[in-house]
Amino acid sequence: MAGTSPSRLLRAGQSSRCRQCGNRIDLYQCADQRPIALHPTELDTVHVPEPCRWHLGGGIAHPHGDGRPWCRIPHAVLCPRRTPLRRTGPYIEAIRRQLAVRTRRLTDTGAFTPAPPTSDSPAAGTDSSARPVVQMLLCRYLAEGPVEYLRCVGQTRHRHRCPQAVLARTRPVGVWRLLPSGPRRGQLALPDALMAVYDLGQLSYSEQVRWRTQRCPQHAATPGAADLTLAGWQPFDPLLHTAHIRTSVPHPEARRG
Repeated sequence: MAGTSPSRLLRAGQSSRCRQCGNRIDLYQCADQRPIALHPTELDTVHVPEPCRWHLGGGIAHPHGDGRPWCRIPHAVLCPRRTPLRRTGPYIEAIRRQLAVRTRRLTDTGAFTPAPPTSDSPAAGTDSSARPVVQMLLCRYLAEGPVEYLRCVGQTRHRHRCPQAVLARTRPVGVWRLLPSGPRRGQLALPDALMAVYDLGQLSYSEQVRWRTQRCPQHAATPGAADLTLAGWQPFDPLLHTAHIRTSVPHPEARRG
């Protein structure tokens, strides 16, 4: 990892497999810190539609070409289990067919089982507050789990993931508030409704950055330390994440800490 890289994410170990087709993917961060899954090999830029061209710079994925004859392409464009949203040409279709054959081979040998379809509605008896909506840095994010169990993504001296929690008991913490769930990007989504939000806006800027980068206080004090995995935040969308919207704040026993 280069010292000038804006990303602290180690490249080693950031490969995974698509849950829908089982083919290999490489996980990268975008400039807005959102994750993206890219095809693990470069493709000839001439055969890749311009909206599908990506390139890497300092460990960050950028959604356009950089003038070189090779580029990266999102896995979603090649995934055989997804319907293509645009015409990609025979070169891309040939790669899709190769990945489809590999998916069938993995499925037939039992090496891969497609993930079951997920439902947007919470199952009976479940509590959507397990993934709360958190407001920080003037934005809202959907957490990967309860705020008290969010784990630091930093690397320890023994090259393992830090076991410490992001929530520091000795520091100020957020406050549950009922805030408007206003529309996002011009969408009509419950503009007058109130939703429970874990608000970190009263914390200092450095503390909010620590939460956004999902680091414990010790790793926040050592910015040169690497990250072993991506932070689990998702930009909150009131339409996509309707199942996680709560209209009342958690009970006191659920708000400890």
